[in-house]
Amino acid sequence: MHLKELKTCNIYLLLAATTCFLAAVAHLLVILGGPEWYRAFGAGEEMAVMAEQGLWYPTLLTLAISALLMTWGLYALSAAGFVLKLPWPRLALVIITLVFLGRAAMGPLLVVTPVTDPHLMELQQRPMFLVFSSTTCLVIGLLFLLGLYQRWPALVSTRH
Repeated sequence: MHLKELKTCNIYLLLAATTCFLAAVAHLLVILGGPEWYRAFGAGEEMAVMAEQGLWYPTLLTLAISALLMTWGLYALSAAGFVLKLPWPRLALVIITLVFLGRAAMGPLLVVTPVTDPHLMELQQRPMFLVFSSTTCLVIGLLFLLGLYQRWPALVSTRH
């Protein structure tokens, strides 16, 4: 990338990609950290117990989340012009943005909404985790939104 291109890059999408990659790595570290890390990072007691029992489900689910976050980071880099163009950039970025903003809204809603699901009840008892994770998702969602807004005209589908 030349200096002129660097000056015109979309900083919002670059930051969105970086945060997605960091979140993906954090999920991989949870797998390595084991049951206590599942607990500390909000996966819930059920996931931590399954990890203690050596079941594959927590690992596979966490790997899937990490892979999804990596893919979303690649879409942000692609839309910012840093990597090859990926298919359906507008649709993908709209969906990614909505997922992050929806997850951001879930925290405050969970605090005020009565729930019966044991996992959600467990989350309600961890308001600091809800605040941190919801705020993180809000920031990432806004980065995607701002980047998408700026790059919308340039994002054309690359159907094959």
